[in-house]
Amino acid sequence: MQIRCLIVDDSRYFLDGARLLLEREGVAVVGVATTSAEALLLEEELRPDVVLVDIRLGDESGFDLARRLSSTVILVSTHAQNEYSGEIAESPAAGFIPKAQLSAGAILRLASALTD
Repeated sequence: MQIRCLIVDDSRYFLDGARLLLEREGVAVVGVATTSAEALLLEEELRPDVVLVDIRLGDESGFDLARRLSSTVILVSTHAQNEYSGEIAESPAAGFIPKAQLSAGAILRLASALTD
C-alpha cells in the first residue's frame, strides 16, 4: 500500500527536495503547504495518511498546527530532537524525523508504530 503524504514547511527549497526524495522512494506526495492555513485546507481536501510538519513554520508553530490536524502527524526539523524533546513528547505527533534523515522508511516506521 502506498502512503499518501502532505508536506508542510515554510522553505520552498525543502518542499521541492523532500517531494523529490519521497516520491523516488515510493511515497505519494499529494500536496505541499507553506502555512498552517494552507495545510488545514489541503488536509481536508486531500485526506493524506501522514502530514509532515516543520516545527518552525516561519512565524507559526508546527506544534500548534499538529494539534489542529486530524491525520497522523510527523514533526520534522533541521534542529536536533533534544532541542524540542519536551514539546515533541507533549504533542499529538507520531514522532520526529530530523530533516537530514527523512526517508520513506522513517515515515513508515513511525506511521506503522501507531497501528501496532
